[in-house]
Amino acid sequence: MKKHSLESKQSLFLIIDFQEKLMKVMGYAEKVYKNTILMLAVCQQLDIPVVVTEQYPKGLGRTVPDIAKHLNKHLLLEKDSFSAATREILEQLHSFQRRQIVIAGSETHVCVFQTVRDLVAAGFEVYVLQDGVCSRHKHNYENGLQLMREEGAIITNTETVIFDLLKVSRTPEFKALQPLLK
Repeated sequence: MKKHSLESKQSLFLIIDFQEKLMKVMGYAEKVYKNTILMLAVCQQLDIPVVVTEQYPKGLGRTVPDIAKHLNKHLLLEKDSFSAATREILEQLHSFQRRQIVIAGSETHVCVFQTVRDLVAAGFEVYVLQDGVCSRHKHNYENGLQLMREEGAIITNTETVIFDLLKVSRTPEFKALQPLLK
């Protein structure tokens, strides 16, 4: 296997805690939404499973409508730990029998970092969309990315992931997604 080579049949998309009360205070939420929605379209075209977590939804609200309205078939998991890699959630992720996890989420330096750290430790190959994660403050965002890289995650971006998953341009999937990639 090539290093840093995504395969659609081995990939899963994990969206961490894009919840109403959290996302209200994110300065660049719209960019993150745009890239997450683009990834969701790719997942639908390539039959990549989508898992969404919500941190204490009673207090932080549900997944923001901007993302929720683009969710088709997906698994929604509630959590109260900052890491989404709890024993129960890891069992769910392992049930897909996929070793590569692409991640978007909030906040970069808290729930995303702790989840990534624990997923890498659990043996997953983790790809973090630097343009699909956010924190309230830039220094926390940058620190979260640095920590995840040090843990062994691949820090990448949405377009790189999409084109790596698609591999070639002369497919019905690429043609369906092409208008969204402009």
